[in-house]
Amino acid sequence: MSIKEELHAPTVKKFNPPLRLLCGPGPGNAHPRVLSAMSLPQVGHLDPYFLELMEDIKSLLRYSFQTANDFTIPVSGTGSAAMEACVCNLIEPGDIFLVGCNGYFGHRLVEMGKRYGAITQPMIKPWGEVFSYEEVKEAVEKHKPTVLALIHAETSTGACQPFEGIGELCRKHNCLLIADCVTSISGVPLFLDKWGIDAAYAGTQKALSCPPGVAPLSFNKRAMHKLMSRKTTVANWYLDMRMIAAYLTEGGGGGTRSYHHTAPISMCYALREALEIVREEGLESRWRRHQQVAESFWKELEAMGLELLVDRKHRLPTLTTIKVPAGIDPKQVTSYILSKYQIEIGNGLGELAGKCFRVGLMGVNARSDIVLTVLAALRDALEQQGYQCKPKQKTRAAL
Repeated sequence: MSIKEELHAPTVKKFNPPLRLLCGPGPGNAHPRVLSAMSLPQVGHLDPYFLELMEDIKSLLRYSFQTANDFTIPVSGTGSAAMEACVCNLIEPGDIFLVGCNGYFGHRLVEMGKRYGAITQPMIKPWGEVFSYEEVKEAVEKHKPTVLALIHAETSTGACQPFEGIGELCRKHNCLLIADCVTSISGVPLFLDKWGIDAAYAGTQKALSCPPGVAPLSFNKRAMHKLMSRKTTVANWYLDMRMIAAYLTEGGGGGTRSYHHTAPISMCYALREALEIVREEGLESRWRRHQQVAESFWKELEAMGLELLVDRKHRLPTLTTIKVPAGIDPKQVTSYILSKYQIEIGNGLGELAGKCFRVGLMGVNARSDIVLTVLAALRDALEQQGYQCKPKQKTRAAL
């Protein structure tokens, strides 16, 4: 019997991805060891070896998050999946959801909260600024939220939100505290337990130097109590952490491990290796490296006559936002740098579209030689449009 295909095979171009230096807001370049780990032989997602590997990942994630939370796992999906996991598991219809909106991703949390039936209360602040403790305290006392969410590292602006005292404030008002740590984990000091953060999520493609595809998530006992005592079923089946707890933790759902979904095996290998690299370097050394590299970058940008968006006190070392000089077309700049130098830097997002560049120096790319390379490419691109950079400084000596 002859069976013929009904649709002919398509013609596609040869698969040959270009070699890029990824210095935008993310993803950054993956560490070579991480890429190598992804090529290792797969095992099954219920294989004893994989479950043992998952325990290593959870332990290493606790170190990177600086937490003892038992429920600390990789979510199968990108950082946005872990963000939604926090919202859909910790919000029930009618809950008051207070969200700090000083950039793009606060507004995304508000939108997610609405979809899960929350009464959303945005705290609004100009993009690039952060909330003071007093501002948060006033909003918590006014709105009496069930859950408060703040962006620790706002990728759209390059601002780093202080958390000191906010966890204690939330406990006083019987409110859960969620932190977005996508652009901060392993690149910026982060202390879930010390700061009283109840739930946190992160991304792998920033300072961890791992491709996107899995996303760190951590719930403490307060968050788990809220989850396990819900009156309603979690409205998102795939991200229902009660079901996933039964898969990824012994007795997490009240019994033995049970199947929920097929975990991305190779991505878990990648995350395991990325976290091992963090452990080998040590968080304090890693935080120091990111800060030193960022400060050298900021110094040279200012020497070129460029202005940075965020006040130095609250500036992220992992991501720098540079104001676009008057008369410069930012898209032409980023396109020129990409085509001539094979370097990616980002343009502004949301309210900052057309107003700034976003440069990420994260993980394996937080190095002095990368700083020199990006500075040279940016100078060239700006001068192509007639921007007069200040005279070149002794950059190499400074770095």
